[in-house]
Amino acid sequence: MSKQPFPLAASATLPSTNQALFVRYFTATLVDLVVLNLFEEYWQHVVIGSFTISLAAAILLQLLLKLTLWLEHKVADYFNARPGAYSRFMRYFAAWLILFGSKFVMLEAISMAFGEAVYFGGPMHGVVSFIAVVVAMVVAEELVIRLYRRLA
Repeated sequence: MSKQPFPLAASATLPSTNQALFVRYFTATLVDLVVLNLFEEYWQHVVIGSFTISLAAAILLQLLLKLTLWLEHKVADYFNARPGAYSRFMRYFAAWLILFGSKFVMLEAISMAFGEAVYFGGPMHGVVSFIAVVVAMVVAEELVIRLYRRLA
């Protein structure tokens, strides 16, 4: 038996679509968890009661972010299928409304799910800090995806 410098992978088969989706969302949730906990540690406007609560919040936020993007794409498809400047305007206006308005829905969902165990403070009753956290999550997810694609 020869010694190899690195152990071989258990399987050389390509992942299924379900496996690839699992890895994608699992990774995105872990990225969200890291971002959420970094904000909690370094910014006084984000307070989370425990690591377990931050994990549950990251999972909930990941679900809500994906639902928001799904809804935004469905509405965009509806307006993209129609000709004219009005439809083009409505496509962008609806996207903005959904993407911006969803943050209030997400903030309320976090509040309902975790009560005072998750607190976003600061300007506009925590809306600004919450939006900053969500934007940082989306940016961090995108950076991880871009790094992953460059490895190919």
